[in-house]
Amino acid sequence: MRLRTVKLTNFRGYQATTIIPIDSAMTGIVGRNDYGKSTILEALAIFFETEGAKADKSDMNCFTLAGGAEQFEIACEFDGLPDALVLDENAETSLAQEYLLNADGALEIVKTFNSTAGKLIRTAIRCQHPSDAELATLLSLKIADVKKLGEKRGIADQVADKRVASQWRQTIRINAQPFECKETLLDVSKGLSTDSKSVWERIEAQLPTFALFKSDRESSDGDAEAKNPLQQAVKEAQATLQQQISALEQQIEASVLDVATRTLDKLREMAPELANELTPRFKEKPKWTFSFTLDGENGIPINKRGSGVRRLILLNFFRAEAEKAAGGAQRNVIYAIEEPETSQHPNYQMMLMKALLDLSNQPNRQIVVTTHTPALAGLMPIDGIRYVSRDEQGTPIVKMPSNEVLRQAAESLGVLPESGMERAKGVVLVEGKSDVIFLRHASNTLKAAGYIESSLADVGVVPILIGGCGSVKHWVTLNLADDLGVPWCVFLDSDIGGSPEQIVSLAKRKQEVEGRNRLFYSTRKREIENYLCPDMIEAKTGVKVSFTETCDAKKIIGRAVGVKPDDVIDKFWPLMTAEQILQCSMYQEDGEEKSELGLLLKSLAALVA
Repeated sequence: MRLRTVKLTNFRGYQATTIIPIDSAMTGIVGRNDYGKSTILEALAIFFETEGAKADKSDMNCFTLAGGAEQFEIACEFDGLPDALVLDENAETSLAQEYLLNADGALEIVKTFNSTAGKLIRTAIRCQHPSDAELATLLSLKIADVKKLGEKRGIADQVADKRVASQWRQTIRINAQPFECKETLLDVSKGLSTDSKSVWERIEAQLPTFALFKSDRESSDGDAEAKNPLQQAVKEAQATLQQQISALEQQIEASVLDVATRTLDKLREMAPELANELTPRFKEKPKWTFSFTLDGENGIPINKRGSGVRRLILLNFFRAEAEKAAGGAQRNVIYAIEEPETSQHPNYQMMLMKALLDLSNQPNRQIVVTTHTPALAGLMPIDGIRYVSRDEQGTPIVKMPSNEVLRQAAESLGVLPESGMERAKGVVLVEGKSDVIFLRHASNTLKAAGYIESSLADVGVVPILIGGCGSVKHWVTLNLADDLGVPWCVFLDSDIGGSPEQIVSLAKRKQEVEGRNRLFYSTRKREIENYLCPDMIEAKTGVKVSFTETCDAKKIIGRAVGVKPDDVIDKFWPLMTAEQILQCSMYQEDGEEKSELGLLLKSLAALVA
């Protein structure tokens, strides 16, 4: 199952029911501080009963409380539903067959809490359920009772397997057609159970697992941050093995009940009255608990380390998860990360976001991130952006992406031209910081050597970092660029040799930019790292490296010389001479040898001619 929407009613700042759609891959919740972004993540943590997350009376909206409201709600809709599930015995049925889906065909679970203590008072399924009084009770009947109802309705002969309650229910419903359905809050927290297991427990076992990583946990011995994120790995492993765990539980229960039954049989021979008073049952379900953490050589646990260290471990947990091959039939996992920029160097922030993007592209994974940092918001897919603002009364409003909404988000987050724009006569939009270094150094070096007449700075062309290809910041900046009143163009890596999806994305960007009568440039080689000179790297490091025009040069170079791939340009490009820059960008066209970077810089300078 995948999370489709979150609905908040009377919860903290959210008064009237507010619906927050969740993207199937990555959702980025952006907006200013204290506007209600974290509230959404914490509502999810309460809904999924995450360790350390618990509702209390302060979660009740004060204005609706003053108006007489006595409850607040957190509801979640799910799609990607299982085709079949077992509610009783080993017979399969489905949520649709049991009339447990809402009007949109989704599974909607509503958790209601009282205002006096924030206590959970009801878990219900909002569904289109039969309005007929008898049909509405079918899911709450034991098999003996559903048989009686079936016999009363004269349909017993039509039930293929009379031992299976779901077949009785289906046959009763089929013979009752046509009947009306109405929106119903079907309480599953009590009174809705089959002979063997509650309906809610069966459904709950199919829900995604959820992990919340907050930006400002306190460091106490019991802090869940001391276990997370690695404790989440334990949770996922248990979910993956749940079928085997359930089978083991059943074997243990059967074995113990067999011993208890034989004991009562023997007791019945000696004291039948006493034996008849006793009923064997388990007082509670077994608890499978595993506590896992990382301790340093000095024995200091994670939660006692600095926040930067804890977030660095979190970063590499997500990097490891992103590289892990996704298994087959896994439960969906939702990772919610609050302000990943907290306590991290900007380079690590970007690495974390890229790892999350990679992870979101895996099956059975959903990512929900909050941020108010423009550089990170710029890496998020446009369709996944949710902009949180406030109305005139100060109530949070969640807006879906559109050109106008993205413009509002840009202004709210401070996506403004960087330093130097006051002197800009033209703008070139680039993917990241390394591209700015790439263009500026090439421009200054070629001008100093006399290969070009003017540098970009001389003519007033300013490179602006916009985030990755297809990012929201890219498109927001494009919308804002027209308002700057200066010519602009785009320069991106071609990603030749990368994934087909990257190539398709670049082609779309090119079409859209040129459709606005703006110039679009992309590298002839895969990325800017492919323009580095291997001889220069060997001369500076003593390490010989070899790479082609289309391979992942930054990874090859980084691995060879012990530098992070994202730092390769920063370290080596400023060491490139004018001759090396020209030579490493040479190509043949119409029998003539040309320098790509020399021509590119002349074209960029001509932007303001």
